[in-house]
Amino acid sequence: MRNKKIKKLLIGTNNRGKFKEIRHLLPNYIKTLPVSHFKLKSPRESGKTFKENSLLKSFYFSKRTGLICLADDSGLEIDLLNKRPGIYSARWGGKKSDFNKAIKRVYSELNKKDKNWKKRKIKARFICALSLCFFKKKIACVQGKVEGYISKIPKGKNGFGYDPIFIPLKKKMTFGEMKPKLKCKIDHRFKAFKKIKKFL
Repeated sequence: MRNKKIKKLLIGTNNRGKFKEIRHLLPNYIKTLPVSHFKLKSPRESGKTFKENSLLKSFYFSKRTGLICLADDSGLEIDLLNKRPGIYSARWGGKKSDFNKAIKRVYSELNKKDKNWKKRKIKARFICALSLCFFKKKIACVQGKVEGYISKIPKGKNGFGYDPIFIPLKKKMTFGEMKPKLKCKIDHRFKAFKKIKKFL
């Protein structure tokens, strides 16, 4: 598999924001398909790590479609919250993965831990695990991360998920305020992709 260039790839996510970011990172010669094309729902994420959940999804979607699948599992870890929400990042938004709801919960949990948290820099990181599978064969599974801290208030309408409350190190803007081209050059997904692209 590694000796041949992959020309058709299923991107194993029902999240439009993730699909768009992953598609942007892939070479133009690769034809990409979303799982919505096959009307498939995402499997239950029963793994205990980002890598386990990423593999679970890529195995599942590849087996169901007969295509090589690239799947992502990513989330936000906040040190003050004992690295929560972590693998439960999307689930903090409820059944519909409403990230406005999830962001409100982050602030609520931070206030419970420390009412004066806004006077500190609350360390956090985005983590992304990418896996590439074909049926039951794992081709690759890698992880990338970007360190930063939590914004005192949500800022910006770009990106998706927790982007409006995450400020990467050495930057003054949240991911939500950044232009997509800038974000895509420094974020966790890009760092993971740099590791997996040699398998494509």
